Amino acid sequence: MSLRAAFLNLTKRVEVITLVVIVVIGGALWAFVALAAEMIEGDLHAFDQAVLLALRTPGDLNNPIGGSQVEVAMRDLTALGGVTVLTLISLSVLVFLVLNRQRASAVFLGIAIIGGQALSHLAKLGFSRPRPDLVPHGVEVATASFPSGHSMMAAVTYLTLAVMLARSETQLGIRAFYITVAAVLAMLVGISRVYLGVHWPSDVLAGWTLGAAWALGVWLLARRMGRHGQIEPDKRGDT
Repeated sequence: MSLRAAFLNLTKRVEVITLVVIVVIGGALWAFVALAAEMIEGDLHAFDQAVLLALRTPGDLNNPIGGSQVEVAMRDLTALGGVTVLTLISLSVLVFLVLNRQRASAVFLGIAIIGGQALSHLAKLGFSRPRPDLVPHGVEVATASFPSGHSMMAAVTYLTLAVMLARSETQLGIRAFYITVAAVLAMLVGISRVYLGVHWPSDVLAGWTLGAAWALGVWLLARRMGRHGQIEPDKRGDT
């Protein structure tokens, strides 16, 4: 069978949206691997340094741009990617799913988020990149730098929560709203980490890509399980 025939046969068995998501997941994983390779070789240092310095007042590395009010806002935003806030929000959504009689989805969601957390810790242990020492840190940090745990877990948690909540909605606009809010929150958390000087920009990019790949993978698995009756089906239909 020719390559073209094999591809056409595959597209007949797998719907287009699934293929698109698989391609996006592959692209996100490729981006993460590329960032990791460039980081190990030191090729990202100039980019990382330039971005961090651009966020500081010229001639005074102790002062981020925007003044004290922006700095306080960034500390508030960075907390949205912390374990405490993510746990509280995750528990709230789990309770909602249980009360909405979607207990299997709630169990699936809990396992997905815990799995994402484990992946984040393993990635940090695997690379052990030191934190930036170019500028003072705006908040206390203790773990390794690559990938950004806050950025990755914000992407994993908010996007995974969003796709699972979207499955319980029939209105397309509300489903899109969930996904959009989740993506914006993940982006703001990542930006705050760089602004506060606790992560290199490449750490955040790596966290976003790996976290998004995980969340999309969870969505694909949820669709498949919904079709087979292993979790509650999508309200708009797992087709």
